[in-house]
Amino acid sequence: MTDAAAAPEPDGESRFRRFRNAEHLVARRRPLDALKELEPLLADEPDKPSVQLLAGRAYFHSAQLRRAESAFTRVLELDPTDHYARFVLGRTLQRLGRLAEALAQLRMASAMNPVPEYLEAISEVRARITLSDR
Repeated sequence: MTDAAAAPEPDGESRFRRFRNAEHLVARRRPLDALKELEPLLADEPDKPSVQLLAGRAYFHSAQLRRAESAFTRVLELDPTDHYARFVLGRTLQRLGRLAEALAQLRMASAMNPVPEYLEAISEVRARITLSDR
């Protein structure tokens, strides 16, 4: 007597569900819960850019900024053309007070994809640099 509902999920299906659940948790501002969901994925697939990017977002929203920086940097090592990873790395560096580095990342992100959010971030960092120079 076999029950399909009682059968364990295949590995791929389980990973997909964990990833989607973690995305949902980050969107609901529950980054620590998202990181718990991502733990097995980070262990099994440390070189998957989507997993690193989502982990970086969860780290960022839970103020684990050094871990966020590491995750976003890893994404860019794997895919240097990821403009969103550059943007969130820039925001992370901004929160760490490393404004010149933040500005460089934000400028690259904006050059790749000149959306208003990226341009506003550049203006904000420039203003902070100007204020700190006074």
